[in-house]
Amino acid sequence: MKEIIYKGKKVKVPFEDANYTLDGDKDVTIANRFGGEECTVPGYAAAVYDVIIGAEVTKRYDLVEKGCDWFSRNFPKQYMVLLD
Repeated sequence: MKEIIYKGKKVKVPFEDANYTLDGDKDVTIANRFGGEECTVPGYAAAVYDVIIGAEVTKRYDLVEKGCDWFSRNFPKQYMVLLD
């Protein structure tokens, strides 16, 4: 797993090539694609979410599983809103 620095702390993230710096240290609000319920996650978690959704579209289910596993362990409440 790749490590990034988020607000001065090391964080392990699941994907090497995701753009974890796009939103930097900002929090990002994401809405559930189907019901519209929203939740807030750090920018690096939004990058993981983006990879998961893109992997679903391209039928890369190995990446979906890897990302969902990481998301459910690190952000369980947000996982239930966005991905479950």
